[in-house]
Amino acid sequence: MLTESPRQPEQASRRTIVGAGDYYIGLLKAGQVLRILDLEGNQAADTLFFNAEDPSERYSATDTIREQAGVYLTTASQLRSNENNVLLEIVADTCGRHDTLGGACASESNTVRYDLEKRCMHACRDSWMLAINEHPEYGLHKRDISHNINFFMNVPVTEEGGLTFEDGISAPGKYVELQARMDVLVLISNCPQLNNPCNGYNPTPIELLVWNN
Repeated sequence: MLTESPRQPEQASRRTIVGAGDYYIGLLKAGQVLRILDLEGNQAADTLFFNAEDPSERYSATDTIREQAGVYLTTASQLRSNENNVLLEIVADTCGRHDTLGGACASESNTVRYDLEKRCMHACRDSWMLAINEHPEYGLHKRDISHNINFFMNVPVTEEGGLTFEDGISAPGKYVELQARMDVLVLISNCPQLNNPCNGYNPTPIELLVWNN
């Protein structure tokens, strides 16, 4: 469901540009609102969420899909943890649909899906591993990399139950806003993928804005 936000960018307490193929890691306090803004359109933001007090509690695609009885996320979707607690809720969305099933690109999947020569191309899992190694203060480890959300990514489910990667449905200036229901760690890979349409074969920056309420 398309929903505009009443929040104004100039009133945000924090604004961060995340370059194409780069990562973001940070804390979002309970009650704060995070906007993920697709600056140039058709970009995918592969995102993980964790309970900041206990990162073993993390976003669960299984629990989220089951509780909302749907595979796509939009306004009013509650992002649930592997303990079935609500981590965040989507409070505004001008894109209209976000993927929960496609997963994140990795050197292994690049090899299987595309070509052996693609194995060494940068991938989202590389970005996440770089983030947690460069920021040990957040207490995340390789074992914590699990289900993720692909904001702005278009992964339709076929009649046969398969998945396809299609052109994105986002556009310049589209955004999604999430309000934290507990203190959460946010880990984003601004996807560097060049081999399918998720980024329009041209990765671009995103902007993150945070409001205190």
